[in-house]
Amino acid sequence: MTRLVASLGMYDYPAQQPANDRIWSAIARILRARGIPGVPDALDRVRHVHDIWRDPNLLFGQACGYPLIADATLDLQVIALPIYDMQGSRRGDATHASVLVARANDGRGSLGDYRDSRAAINDPRSNTGMNLFRATLAPIAETSVFFARVVQTGSHRTSVAAIAAGDADLAAIDAVTYATLMRHEPDLTAPLKIVARSPVSPTLPFVTSAAMSTETVATLRLALRQIITDPYLAEDRALLGLAGIVTADADVLAPIQALEQTAIRYGYPELR
Repeated sequence: MTRLVASLGMYDYPAQQPANDRIWSAIARILRARGIPGVPDALDRVRHVHDIWRDPNLLFGQACGYPLIADATLDLQVIALPIYDMQGSRRGDATHASVLVARANDGRGSLGDYRDSRAAINDPRSNTGMNLFRATLAPIAETSVFFARVVQTGSHRTSVAAIAAGDADLAAIDAVTYATLMRHEPDLTAPLKIVARSPVSPTLPFVTSAAMSTETVATLRLALRQIITDPYLAEDRALLGLAGIVTADADVLAPIQALEQTAIRYGYPELR
């Protein structure tokens, strides 16, 4: 029997890992009770999420929306969108945004003041760290180059740390991640200010491999509906900010591509 793969690596801050483990255990029990074979006992925290997304045995995961619309080789099915309710990110629907952060004492007050400064991005394939950043700047960029330098940090947390340390001046941070950092590492976010908020886009979708059957997808959606109302998981959902689930397919990601196309029309096709 093929052992399948599960991952919740997008919002898996150390303090959140026990909650994610309990959420996955509940999902796994439902899947097994419905006859899904090969359900893993534990989440994969060994491999990078980009590698997990390409695993044809991926049963359940969470992906960034931008790679799903920008990379035709990424063969995933969208199962659902989460609804988050956290400080700085509450909207009541399955959308989220980025906060553009800088050092509170840098003397600059508007986005235009950061022209020719240093930007930090977690990954050029990130919706919240790059695509929404680009979409926010495109209307004011005026030319194809806005920043003096763009540095790639590898994670939202590292981008926040780079701003705080003075190694970069402006970054776009997923609002759910930023709320988590404010809660669990307030000393890291204390030196920062929010300069602007990005346009909204769909939240990070729950996904499965394109190899999974229609029946498996339906069972995964059933499991998500059940864990979102399970009273025994209420504290875990609160720790993750998980307030609801909306069944969805890949069409729901169209606004992400629309933001990309709008930036291109403004003459700002790359975050530079």
